[in-house]
Amino acid sequence: MSRTAYTFTSESVSEGHPDKVCDRISDAVLDAFLAEEPNARVAAETFATTNRVVIGGEVGLSDQAKLHDYMGRIDDIARACIKDIGYEQEKFHWQTCKVTNLLHEQSAHIAQGVTGERGDEGAGDQGIMFGYATTETPGLMPAPIHYSHAILKRLADVRKDGTEPTLGPDAKSQLSVRYADGKPVEVTSIVLSTQHIDPDMTSADVRQVVEPWRHGMACEPHWEIRHWRP
Repeated sequence: MSRTAYTFTSESVSEGHPDKVCDRISDAVLDAFLAEEPNARVAAETFATTNRVVIGGEVGLSDQAKLHDYMGRIDDIARACIKDIGYEQEKFHWQTCKVTNLLHEQSAHIAQGVTGERGDEGAGDQGIMFGYATTETPGLMPAPIHYSHAILKRLADVRKDGTEPTLGPDAKSQLSVRYADGKPVEVTSIVLSTQHIDPDMTSADVRQVVEPWRHGMACEPHWEIRHWRP
């Protein structure tokens, strides 16, 4: 018998979270190669730390001699991603960060194992995912993760359009929803952590920036505001 009354919590991280920054760069590198060659085989991994980005992995092309021609674009791709996210800080800036490109030709042994006569083979070892669609939200996602994403999307919007210039790119939201009869009926708590540029801002200052966005919600959840400086 399934549960019908419970509280479910989901967490979301912003585009400025280090994991998301790395995913964004890796995805952009993949997209660049696929734009040139739809059947390209790309395994790109990105690592980011203080003012440094390292990109590594293997690339398989129909003509491996072309790989050298494409490599010069990797630096610009990484910097464009970081710029769009909004990192212009002393310790992580799209203009000054050091980008190390360690991409290289795909191993001949791997190429032999994943390339066949049909041309549609692949490694197939990248992970196992599970999930479900629901009518709880317009996006067909469960309510807790849908609204966790929405909070961070709103943060990014007001940061990028200049409405709240004191906010930084890195943020995290966590939202708990109470379910009754299997349906979401109340947001019981929201935790929001956000980076800010002004070193003099306190938790109370950050609350004044972000808390007004709760108005218009069907409930008055408990808010916990956390902050940190870059």
